[in-house]
Amino acid sequence: MRTGALISGEDGTLLIDTPPELRLQLLRAGVTSVDAVLFTHEHADHTNGIDDLRIFTVKGRRALPVYGPAETMARLRVGFQYIFDDRQQPYTGTSKPELMPHSLSPYVEQRIAGLPVLPLEFEHGHSRVFGYRVGPVAYVTDVKAVPPEARAALRGLEVLVLSALWWRPHPTHLSIEEAVAVAKELAPRRTYLTHLTHETAHADLERELPEEVRPAYDGLTLEV
Repeated sequence: MRTGALISGEDGTLLIDTPPELRLQLLRAGVTSVDAVLFTHEHADHTNGIDDLRIFTVKGRRALPVYGPAETMARLRVGFQYIFDDRQQPYTGTSKPELMPHSLSPYVEQRIAGLPVLPLEFEHGHSRVFGYRVGPVAYVTDVKAVPPEARAALRGLEVLVLSALWWRPHPTHLSIEEAVAVAKELAPRRTYLTHLTHETAHADLERELPEEVRPAYDGLTLEV
């Protein structure tokens, strides 16, 4: 399935991105509440499940705060106008997600859903993408390089989740080899590679990757 993540702490639960299979992922994981959503960027594989947030706003009877880069928030407003335009109210007996968009600034930490969230800034082709450090955990996807400021902010991690597409080079994504090199430099206790394609089998990666770098998989759960 397409890439997303859920981080739960004592005071709240953060969802990172709304991939197209979001409903299936949430059902399988038994998720019953989400307190806020962090978007990394506006690409379809990270946003097109946004309508499935409606269950949380209907059940909670409140708007759900969503966060991300300013341009991502702007493009979500256009691409999903029926959600964000208050003039478009659902018919009686129907519903739509009630979302409150907020723009984040890179390297300015905020407390969101009771968790310390530090947005990190990366290039992704012609786009800007945010990674997020939440305490001892960081989630970084759809990046081609990790600039010095981001590297400094990613030191001392317990867990790094990092995207890696395949073994050969790609113009806008880290290859597996490049991602492993980043992980070795940053030296988190554990690194999990995500956003992998079907080109490389999971069992092959488990054999070929360093012991401290593992391939992620659908439904992977970690305690930190």
